[in-house]
Amino acid sequence: MKAVVCKQFGPPQALTIEDVPSPKAAAGQVVVSVKAASLNFPDTLIIQDKYQIKPSLPFTPGSEMAGVVKEAGEGVTGLEPGDPVLGVIGYGAFAQECVAPAERLVPIPTGMDFNSAAAFLLTYGTGHHALRHRARCRVGESLLVLGAAGGVGLAAVEIGKVLGLRVIACASSDDKLALCRQRGADETINYSHEDLRGRIKEITGGKGVDIIYDAVGGAYTEAALRSSAWRARLLVIGFAAGDVPRIPLNLPLLMERDIVGIHWGAWVPRAPEEFKAAIEELDAWFRQGRIRPHVSMVYPLSQVSEAMHAMLERRVTGKVVIAVPD
Repeated sequence: MKAVVCKQFGPPQALTIEDVPSPKAAAGQVVVSVKAASLNFPDTLIIQDKYQIKPSLPFTPGSEMAGVVKEAGEGVTGLEPGDPVLGVIGYGAFAQECVAPAERLVPIPTGMDFNSAAAFLLTYGTGHHALRHRARCRVGESLLVLGAAGGVGLAAVEIGKVLGLRVIACASSDDKLALCRQRGADETINYSHEDLRGRIKEITGGKGVDIIYDAVGGAYTEAALRSSAWRARLLVIGFAAGDVPRIPLNLPLLMERDIVGIHWGAWVPRAPEEFKAAIEELDAWFRQGRIRPHVSMVYPLSQVSEAMHAMLERRVTGKVVIAVPD
């Protein structure tokens, strides 16, 4: 089978496309014939040895995919060859076939195509867990989304609206903000030329925002936190800007603000019943037309490096999908 291979840590252009042996399903595992895989920011980090998951070389990157069950290993129940599934597997998805623990796979929602399915679980799962379980959001609260036009950001915009929040989307261009408004954002801030703190104060009437959804990091984190309300919650999603912020601890102290870590991948195996309920709710929202993945670019498997460069150069809105040939 064809697969993207990382033989040495480095930039995307170091990746190769090679013929490798097909995987076999061990006990509790499933082999999936991959139809589509989505690109997420951690995929660009793992190949550079800059991510918390550190596979041994050589390995195939790609954390999220959708496809059809080819083989179910011993002890696997509820999944059979031919079943359409999606899943987040850490790495290995940029290939014609991948192997995954059965518990990492869920059925593709009715009416969802493979490209959308590959772009669904990680972003919407993260947003749902962050806002439902960690922020414990309440109807009518305000939600500030940093990096709102990216995959996790756009999902947070949509979920925030479903949950009855007033959503303020922040991004670096007017085109990106127009997309956020199409997906339900109530207010927008272009932080490439607008004063973030000043606009937050203006939009909230001086109160500040209740929840900050931060997948960006860098200098925006502290500015947003300084512009948040009494008992606001800063949700730490990731650091797409590259810099991990160092927050003065008087900021949470003085206003009883919470700084809340979000690690969806670590939560899933620790709370299987909560995860199951979350998937059921997301499935229902999709079938009701209240959420839908925005796939802005589709690349063939042979152009994974080009797709990664597009993401690293901030040319991506929503999700990028890798089409995998049969």
